[in-house]
Amino acid sequence: MANYKLIAISQAFNAYDDILDVRSQAEFADDHIPGAINVPVLNDEERIRIGTLYKQVSPFEAKKLGAALIARNISQHLEDKFIDRPKSWRPLVYCWRGGMRSGAMAHILAQVGWQTSQLEGGYKSYRRHVFTALETLPQKFDFCVISGSTGSGKSHLLHALAEAGAQVLDLEKLAQHRGSLLGRLPDQAQPSQKTFETRLWDVLRTFTPNRPVYIEAESRKVGVLSLPNALVERMRGSAVVRVEVPQEVRVKFLIEDYAHFLQTPSLLIERLPLLVELHGHEVTDRWCDLARQGEWEMLVGELLTQHYDPAYKRSSGMGFQAIDQARVLKLNALDSASLGKVAEDLIQNER
Repeated sequence: MANYKLIAISQAFNAYDDILDVRSQAEFADDHIPGAINVPVLNDEERIRIGTLYKQVSPFEAKKLGAALIARNISQHLEDKFIDRPKSWRPLVYCWRGGMRSGAMAHILAQVGWQTSQLEGGYKSYRRHVFTALETLPQKFDFCVISGSTGSGKSHLLHALAEAGAQVLDLEKLAQHRGSLLGRLPDQAQPSQKTFETRLWDVLRTFTPNRPVYIEAESRKVGVLSLPNALVERMRGSAVVRVEVPQEVRVKFLIEDYAHFLQTPSLLIERLPLLVELHGHEVTDRWCDLARQGEWEMLVGELLTQHYDPAYKRSSGMGFQAIDQARVLKLNALDSASLGKVAEDLIQNER
């Protein structure tokens, strides 16, 4: 028998040279261990074919064909991807639940002579680990919640804080969405819920509890993705910093920050009807016309005063227990130098 190790999820994040995810491409795309390489021993089409054979003919016939396909694919991976690996190479292999697919790959790699490990329970054990960790990790940290009206540069302040060395959990970056109803990024779909949770866990596990974690005020969802309940509850009990910026500065900032709408107005015109239920056809039709005419200052100003600012006033006092004691930062500019100075001041106050 090949001498490969069966390891528990608690050992899976040790220093392996490579983590090999041998599931199909679609399984890998849905979520995977950070840093894993996808080397399918059954591709999407083959996996469906074997599953159908298993149900409609017999498990024996499915296993027989599956073994042939797996052997062929492992052989190809050996030639294409692993042939230059030294004898000291230490791979970790996993599949869906630590069964035939990862077992076959681990067996062959170990027979070659590589120090191979297989993840016990496969991706399912990893997924349980992440789910459980997200119920407890947020409680270990003191968060500092950055709040403020739309266009007050909250996300950019987070970026400045990160550049200055602060611990930052950028939910919108992880979710690939700007949070608002019109916040979908151009040509960029949001990740799956599982991938989003993996990203959250992967960032949270790098933080130390003796320094605050800066985070933007969000509702329970960022786009279509849901935040873990434990994180939401921890945020709502945390200290709050409120950023206040004059409207004319916010309008200019938003026009620059959402330049993709100016370049392709049809993107915005397609999304504005999402506001019909709140503002009616007459108002949203006017906003569409302003977008067609390139009247960006007027459009952004009206969106702020009629939609975003009232929405912020309704929601700002909901949930965040320390909102009344929030530290107020009044900014007259949102350029990188100004935000960098604010970030340095906030970090200095940590000490």
